[in-house]
Amino acid sequence: MVADEPGTGTGATTGGPGPRQAWAALPWLVRTAVLWSACLVVVAAGLYLLGRIAVLLAPLAIALAATIFLTALLDPMLLRLRRLRLPAALAALLTVLLLLGILVGVGALVWNLTASQFDQLSQELTQGLDRSRDFITSTLPVTDAQLDRLVDQARQGLSGSSPDPVAGARTVTEVLGSALLALVLLFFLLKDGRSMWHWVLSRMTGPNRPVVAEAGRAGWRTLGAYSRGTMLIAAIDAIGIGLALVVLRVPLALPLALITFIGGFVPIIGATVAGAVAVLVALAANGPTTALLTLAAVIAVQQIEGNLLEPLVMKRQVRLHPAVILVAVTAGTLIAGIAGAFVSVPITAVLWRIIDTVQRHHLTPTPAGVSDAPSTS
Repeated sequence: MVADEPGTGTGATTGGPGPRQAWAALPWLVRTAVLWSACLVVVAAGLYLLGRIAVLLAPLAIALAATIFLTALLDPMLLRLRRLRLPAALAALLTVLLLLGILVGVGALVWNLTASQFDQLSQELTQGLDRSRDFITSTLPVTDAQLDRLVDQARQGLSGSSPDPVAGARTVTEVLGSALLALVLLFFLLKDGRSMWHWVLSRMTGPNRPVVAEAGRAGWRTLGAYSRGTMLIAAIDAIGIGLALVVLRVPLALPLALITFIGGFVPIIGATVAGAVAVLVALAANGPTTALLTLAAVIAVQQIEGNLLEPLVMKRQVRLHPAVILVAVTAGTLIAGIAGAFVSVPITAVLWRIIDTVQRHHLTPTPAGVSDAPSTS
């Protein structure tokens, strides 16, 4: 056998450099850009595919998201019941019944106090939009024709249109089915969630098991801290803005406080929209002076929440940069609408915490003897 002469090979046979030589001949910046672009395309395609599947299976996806969120929220209560030596099934059942009692009681109370006021709220918002239009056209170089279309769209959104009975019945059926499925899944996750996690870990061997265990603990702690912290902050915002509206004698204070509480689950955007609704109602009911005072109260409450309460209530591992939150909420809204806006931030926080844990795990090995069970502390 005759040895190949230097410089011969696949590239020499074809009269040109081989693939490896051509790749190595590229500048390092180009190679880095190509690799990162390929990785981003793969990740974006995977996320898009998951999002489309979630949209196609919207009732199931919403039920699963609500179940995981509620499980993280109620897990401390389950642990307290388990410390009383209650069986797992009984502790899970009592936790679910406690949740149902709170939801039914609060829902009935809010409905009795505010059901008759939501029509008035729509009218007040419409009047507030009209007065805002008059103020804008009288002080800024904007014509009525440029604002009429926006005002008409707002009116249509507030008043709504006659729904299709068949579509409405299907929507109600899907919502009730998702709620029932979420409750059943919640019971089983509370009862057997840790056993399921241990089963997953038992199927993993080798060096990947410690990092998966640590990442799972970190992600679960992040989700639990986010769920409890978000609910507490939303309640504080609703109480603060509601009290300000009562002091300023703005009508519909309780419905506006309820809107503020719900909006608190969509960071930044939800609070902004809820504050704008309160200001519009104050403008329509009591004039510009009360509207400005309401705006000042909303800004003050949100500043206290953002600069004082959130750092205290939310753990450091949950906090994300506002730019990341805005991008996550926007992407979630575009992919899955309102439901996507609610779940985008916790998903982003959990994923970031898991990625950060995996990266740190490669730098700092996991100490021997650490438990694989998820922790809620």
